[in-house]
Amino acid sequence: MDRWIASVQGAALRRADDPVAVDLGYGAAPWTAVELLARLRAAAPRARVVGIEIEPARVAAAKPYEREGLTFRHGGFEVPLDPAGTSPTLIRAANVLRQYDEDQVAEVWQRLCGRLAPGGLLVEGTCDEIGRRHVWVALGPEGPRTVTFATRLGSLAAPSDLAERLPKALIHRNVPGEPVHAFLRDFDRAWAAASPYASYGARQRWIRTVRALAADWPVVDGPGRWRQGEVTVAWGALAPGGPAPKA
Repeated sequence: MDRWIASVQGAALRRADDPVAVDLGYGAAPWTAVELLARLRAAAPRARVVGIEIEPARVAAAKPYEREGLTFRHGGFEVPLDPAGTSPTLIRAANVLRQYDEDQVAEVWQRLCGRLAPGGLLVEGTCDEIGRRHVWVALGPEGPRTVTFATRLGSLAAPSDLAERLPKALIHRNVPGEPVHAFLRDFDRAWAAASPYASYGARQRWIRTVRALAADWPVVDGPGRWRQGEVTVAWGALAPGGPAPKA
């Protein structure tokens, strides 16, 4: 996710007068915020990261890791920043909304998007415990834009393995008749058809798979991202309740 963010949002962070990125709900330890700062600084040297947690004890435990460009604050979806009224260029929320009900997601998205600076981006999704599989939605102030599926290719048996890491807005929609179910079905079919490319490695098989998938689905990135084990699709194609392609 951080690698993708640096590529997609790096230019906006470089242009911003005060390029602030928020790691919202960083968890029991501050490592994701520390790593986010390192990744973003490579793309935007003036970027700073604010880790925000709802548990005061977690904020206290993170304070010793503060440094130039990295601070920690107590808070939640209100995204408190210093000075008051500062708007972030990026909000990253990984594994935050899994504990919420699906019908709460749109309200949280709207609230967080309302905190973004012009040109800002909200990235919200779910990953496994060691970051091998991850699916996230990217949103601008106007709402959701894209869905990205990302994996460490050597760990993948089939693209539908990513289904268990769908973000909250989609995970209960992976049922027949829903677009995301049709997408993962087609993804698996393309993966199976690309099996001859496995002799060249999982990366080449993935690239061939996504190239075939793009014939029927609005894939919005290209081979440079596919080589990283990623594919990004327009949100409208997977949005809950939308029309799904025929089997």
